[in-house]
This record gives sequence, structure tokens and C-alpha cells, in this order.
Amino acid sequence: MIKPLSSSVLTWLRCFDSAARHESFTRAAAELNVTQGSVSQQVKKLEEHLGVELFIRGGRQLSLTAAGVELAEITAHSFHTLALTVNRFKSKNQGVNTIKLSCSPSFALMWLTPRLNSFLRDNPQLSIRVQGEFHHLDRFRMENEDVQGGIRFDPGGYKETRAVSFMDEWLVPVCSPEFLEAHPELVDSTEIPTQYLLHDSQPWAMAPLDIEWSTWLKGVGFSYESVENTGTHFNLSQLALAAAFSNQGIAIGRLALVLDDLLSGRLVTPYKQVVRSLASYYFLSANTQNKNSALLENWLLEESARFKAYRKQAVKELGLRLLG
Repeated sequence: MIKPLSSSVLTWLRCFDSAARHESFTRAAAELNVTQGSVSQQVKKLEEHLGVELFIRGGRQLSLTAAGVELAEITAHSFHTLALTVNRFKSKNQGVNTIKLSCSPSFALMWLTPRLNSFLRDNPQLSIRVQGEFHHLDRFRMENEDVQGGIRFDPGGYKETRAVSFMDEWLVPVCSPEFLEAHPELVDSTEIPTQYLLHDSQPWAMAPLDIEWSTWLKGVGFSYESVENTGTHFNLSQLALAAAFSNQGIAIGRLALVLDDLLSGRLVTPYKQVVRSLASYYFLSANTQNKNSALLENWLLEESARFKAYRKQAVKELGLRLLG
């Protein structure tokens, strides 16, 4: 009789499976909500338990040995089958007409939520659970956590997950009218006092700390080597914007999030140049896309088309110039 696996071995296997899929201890740690060191240690214990090396560790690259490839195929299939079975039972109890949506927090708050009523009005048979998150999503994580849909703001490059780009994004510096009145020298200047910069230092997973400011500065031709260590940093765009509303400096505004405030005058921009972001908005679903996630995907495409038309007119009214 085969001896059941201990809880310790199951933990080691779970860490190995995640590291093998991502080919990274760091990404595995993010998926499992533990430290990178913990994942590395658990995998090492598994290797000692089995008496074989599972990874080739060299520099930044992590690759599987022949034994690792063999074990990874088995763990991927086994954990995937378990996740599907567990989620099938959960769906029976929770109802098949509930959509669990993982969404970038700032986008969920400032763009999605004000528009969701139209989706629910057109689909009264559905309910939706929105979770503000910006961790990396892949097919395994979506199926394991019973997530039917995800919205992410990032450069894309998804492989194992169905990913549909439904809206591009544009960046423009924004501040409060009071802040600009106190600093009139900023208007159309070719220099920005970097102490006033308000950063979203994590617009997407693994993004450089100053990526949005750097993208805009480069796009308009300003000569700054790096603004990573300047100004004030936040981990959400809505926090940087809240600081801008409070007269604390200049934030990079994504037009999807700040257009209404620019039109109302609650925010202003010292500059008229708007630069295209390196990131777009993606709707993610597992390869086994269901009817409900398809409905949400189609609605997002329709809603984003309406917003793009609104954005085009608003940009004209505000006298902004799109670059790129």
C-alpha cells in the first residue's frame, strides 16, 4: 500500500509546482503570498527528500532538470484537476450565475464601478463580485481561485490565458487648480521640479518605479535620466491622484481615470501633451471561457468603444495633443 503524502511534502510540491510553472521563485512567492526565500527553502527540502535536483540555478535564470520536467508535468496535471473539481463543487453552492472578477483597484474604483450598472441591467440573471487586485494572473491561478474574469492594466504578453485588449491608455500630468495657481511657472515649461512628482510606483506587476513619469517625459522630449528617486511614491494610482487633489504635487493621470475631473475643472494640467502608455487594459479569462465571462468581455468591448468616442471629443475640448 502506498503511504499517503505528508502535509509537509504536499507543501513542498505546491511550491515546486508554482516555481516550475513560472520558472521563478519570485513569481511563485507572489502567487503563494509567501517570501521568495520560503519558496526556495521548500523546494530545497523537496529535492533533499527525493534525492534529486529539480532546478538548475544559474544567475537570474531558473530552469528545470530532466527530473524537474518529469515531476512538473505530474504536479501541474494533479493540482489542475484538484482545482477544477473543488471549483465545480463551489459553483454548485454559490450559483452558476455569479461572476468573480479580479480587477486593477484604481480602474475598478474610477472607471468600472460607475459603469457596472448597465451590465447588470442588461444581464439581470447575473451577479458580480469585484475584487481589487493587481497581482499577476495566469490560467492556473484563475482556475484555482475560481476567478471567471480579470482586468489588468499592463503591457500584455499573456501566454496560457485568453487575453483581450479592450482599451488603450494615455498619460497626462495633472494637479489641482490651487497647486497650479501657486506655481504658474509650470505652465508649458520644459522643466518640472522633480520634488513635486507624485508616482504610482506599481502600475502593474514588476513595473519600474517611475515607469509612467519616465514614459511621459521621454514622450515629450524632456531630458531626465531617471526620476525614480524623486517626489512621493504610492502603490495605487488613486492614491497619487488623491495627493494631487490635496495640492501636494503633480501626478500622472491616465485619461480613463481623470478625464471627467479635467472636464469639470477639479483637476488641471500644466501641459497639453498626452503620451500613449506602454500598458493597455486587458480582459483575462481561462482558456475554458464560459458564457458569463464572454458576456462580460463583450460588454467591456462595447463600453470601451463608447468611452473612446467620448475621450476623443473631450481631448478636443480640452485642447490636448496626443503624442505617439
